[in-house]
Amino acid sequence: MKIDLTDTTSSRINSELVTTRRAIGSPATGMVLTLVIVTDEGNHYDALKAARGASKEHPSRILVVVRRPGRSPRDRAQHRLDAEIQMGGDAGSGETIVLRLHGELASHAYSVVLPLLLPDAPVVVWWPEDAPRHPADDKLGTLAQRRITDAAAAEDPVAELARRAAAYAPGDTDLSWTRITPWRSMLAASLDQKNVGVTSATVEGEEYNPSTELLALWLAERLDVPVGREVSEGPGLTAVRMATADGEVSLTRTDGALAVLKVPGQPDRHVALHRRTTAELLSEELRRLDPDEAYACTVRYGVDRLGQSVVTVEEGEENAPSASPPSAASPSPESGAAGRSAAKKSGAKRTRAAGKTKPSDETESDPS
Repeated sequence: MKIDLTDTTSSRINSELVTTRRAIGSPATGMVLTLVIVTDEGNHYDALKAARGASKEHPSRILVVVRRPGRSPRDRAQHRLDAEIQMGGDAGSGETIVLRLHGELASHAYSVVLPLLLPDAPVVVWWPEDAPRHPADDKLGTLAQRRITDAAAAEDPVAELARRAAAYAPGDTDLSWTRITPWRSMLAASLDQKNVGVTSATVEGEEYNPSTELLALWLAERLDVPVGREVSEGPGLTAVRMATADGEVSLTRTDGALAVLKVPGQPDRHVALHRRTTAELLSEELRRLDPDEAYACTVRYGVDRLGQSVVTVEEGEENAPSASPPSAASPSPESGAAGRSAAKKSGAKRTRAAGKTKPSDETESDPS
């Protein structure tokens, strides 16, 4: 059932929810949380689709906040709230309310959303794009137990990780971190099977991929060893190699679906490591509402403390990862901007280095 309300109020929306719920024969809500999605008109469809998928596991009241401040002075001076209520059928396991805030009202989303929250239920706020610099200090962020961002949607994903670290508050998390959960589980299990010390590690993945950075940060923080990064053609994360006294432990995935785990002294094993949808990532994050201490330690470790590989590509050549990366303790002088400058002086046509600004036309639904 779909109901459109034009030039309405939060009170009228609540009344319509109660009336509609009785009309379809479900007076009880049966929902476990309120999910607030802050997005724009161009991205709200994909975000809502993912939230509905997640609602099959977590029945929720989904509030989609779409700000439309207007372009002209006249439009900005006006204020109007339009709402679209969806219940049953395609609305998922719960209720969906799309709120379009016009004019000056776009700056007062907090006042519109607050009366629509489920009573005595946790609140999660998700910014699929354009997250605030300090999510915990954002007016909508102050309502939430968990605040979800996505560094992969930023113009410069690696720089976004540094901003997330500086602004971290208990309850913050990022979908770039959620994407590496299967990798972390598999790597931890492989080290449990082979009780030897790791001396160094290398993480390989696509350029502009914050999940690659976070996985490298996690390994460096947990193992206290030098960790380098290499650029590959993807898709997403492609390999992790850990050097031990008995040989190399590696987890390699070249097709985005099936990985090969190699442990010294054991036969190679094929493991399922598919790239998950946004709905699956969101479902994972909604399973826990307590602060993620592992994410906090990882993101605060510091991207600048990792070794960084620079790949130089001559015009017409295929991209290929560089040789073994520098250590975290002694970053190579060719890492970051210094490396790009050195490569340019050597006559290279084009360079690739983790941390460069992401082109606006390169997007990926699941960068992990």
